Amino acid sequence: MLAHPLRIRLLGALRVQGPATATTLAELLDTNTGATSYHLRQLADVGLVVEDPDRGTGRQRWWRAAHELSDFDPTDFDDDPDARAAMEWIQGHQVRLLTEQAQQWFAAQSQWSPEWRDAFGMGDAFLTLSADRLHALNAELWQVLERYREAADPAESGAEQVQVYLAAYPLPKGE
Repeated sequence: MLAHPLRIRLLGALRVQGPATATTLAELLDTNTGATSYHLRQLADVGLVVEDPDRGTGRQRWWRAAHELSDFDPTDFDDDPDARAAMEWIQGHQVRLLTEQAQQWFAAQSQWSPEWRDAFGMGDAFLTLSADRLHALNAELWQVLERYREAADPAESGAEQVQVYLAAYPLPKGE
């Protein structure tokens, strides 16, 4: 279902920007309203987006993300080759998006204050862990991210939206 670039972008825009119409989303994502409407309905059919009836007026339909995040284990798709292929595409898309957004940040970072430039960052760490300990580490880091997300106050002076990626992969074994 999400293995379509526009659907991922629509869901992401609704999660980041909040409720919107197909027309607004089409303008934001530089696509046409017909395609946006179609893919919003497809996302609604599987419960990823819902109509926001309190905002609609007349023929104008407002949409919002049904959930703040999507969560799954890769092994959830072991028995379905098509779903597994779609999940692998989505994961690859996330990596491409991370790369694109990092490049945009590097190109624009000089426009941000020193305070913000010092707050943003990237890094890596090399650890030797069992699968159980890696699972525990990821769960703990997600708890920290969730705590900060729940405490976020968009009205806070100087607050900006930031995106945090969490990824843990094995190092390639020498051949």
